[in-house]
Amino acid sequence: CHGMSGSCTVKTCWMRLPNFRVVGDNLKDRFDGASRVMVSNAGSLRGQGGKKNRYNFQLKPYNPDHKPPGTKDLVYFEPSPGFCDRNPKLGIQGTHGRQCNDTSIGVDGCDLMCCGRGYRTQEVSVVERCACT
Repeated sequence: CHGMSGSCTVKTCWMRLPNFRVVGDNLKDRFDGASRVMVSNAGSLRGQGGKKNRYNFQLKPYNPDHKPPGTKDLVYFEPSPGFCDRNPKLGIQGTHGRQCNDTSIGVDGCDLMCCGRGYRTQEVSVVERCACT
């Protein structure tokens, strides 16, 4: 509120974005719950209770046992390609021969990067001269 002597003659509202972590967690939840869909012509579905939309098509679940996606659901048409094996046609190099971190549980970790193929460990000792005074 703003005004003379503390009166509330003018109100000011600020719109704020949520915390970045909250936005990221929300997107991750939607990503994890994304469903595969296929396009269906809305014209043929209108008479059967299908919703009319401005794009003249409807998204139907790829799996008929799943419910149709909502307006805020994430959807996809084709599964993502595998990145474990080389696929020159798609420009995927594969992960064979790459260096991984056997103590990491992240994307650089051997369990994830080696795609269950196994890996060899190598211990390296590095001797450095100290800059002592």
